[in-house]
Amino acid sequence: MTAIRYSLLDLSPISEGGTAAEALANTVELARHAEDLGYNRFWLAEHHNMPGIASAATAVVIGQVAAATRTIRVGAGGIMLPNHAPLMIAEQFGTLATLFPGRIDLGLGRAPGSDQVTAMALRRNFSGPDRFPDDVVELIGFFQDPQAGQAVRAIPGEGTQVPVWMLGSSLYGAQLAAHLGLPYAFASHFAPDALEDAAAIYRRNFRPGLTEAPHFMLALNVWAADTEEEAVRLRTSQQQGFLNLRRGRPGPLPKPVDDIREVASTPELAMVDRALAVSATGTPGQVADQIAGWVDRLRPDELILTGMIHDPQARRHSFRLAADVLRAA
Repeated sequence: MTAIRYSLLDLSPISEGGTAAEALANTVELARHAEDLGYNRFWLAEHHNMPGIASAATAVVIGQVAAATRTIRVGAGGIMLPNHAPLMIAEQFGTLATLFPGRIDLGLGRAPGSDQVTAMALRRNFSGPDRFPDDVVELIGFFQDPQAGQAVRAIPGEGTQVPVWMLGSSLYGAQLAAHLGLPYAFASHFAPDALEDAAAIYRRNFRPGLTEAPHFMLALNVWAADTEEEAVRLRTSQQQGFLNLRRGRPGPLPKPVDDIREVASTPELAMVDRALAVSATGTPGQVADQIAGWVDRLRPDELILTGMIHDPQARRHSFRLAADVLRAA
């Protein structure tokens, strides 16, 4: 793990008993904390119609976080491009890059980040075949220097060269990232099944584009605490949240429980634990060993850590312990 960069993905969770305002304030505080701990990036993700996530207006939250910090890169992990016209995203992130030069990242995903009814409410005129690759190319073009006679320009946006990342949880994103020469982040924190194949395809097929060499980011859940018992307990909030989503009952992030088996059946737990398999849970020593195992296995260029924890103070402490481990590696 020597000198590997580490970043942080935050979904701005609304905890059970809390409010969206508190969740957003906690996000800003966590970003300041991450900057002090040496995290390279602080990314937020777009989700809609989700009672437990406050980062729906992702570009707005990114602006707040960037204004509250000084040096850490801030960005989207990611923007779900099928929900938007490329020009609008170019203007939003071009504005952010103009306000915070050299600090803004744009990760793009192909999934809607919601159910189909919500997706239609977001982009009512969306129809026809999958335009995602064309939309990505169009969006990247808006960040380049304007061409003579160009009819539509992103202002602000043009000339900002905002770094564009491809996100994915399948082989599709790996192939597209390789084809366009983009850095690639795999959503292994909730959908790890195609992880190894996607990493291999991306590296094997990469051809220079916006970047000259492949850059693979591995997403990893972390629940770190002073004792293993407490770390396992902290993890139960995300286990419950994931299970509630699969049951069709999404809601605020649940409070932790002492024994997850009291609220989930054995088959349900097997499903959840499979989805959250790319994780590190326990004391700093245990987390160090588990992260090292994933790094040795996948050889990522960068890690992006996440972890839904009900108590904001416990969440900050977990990311502090993880950062201590990575700095010491």
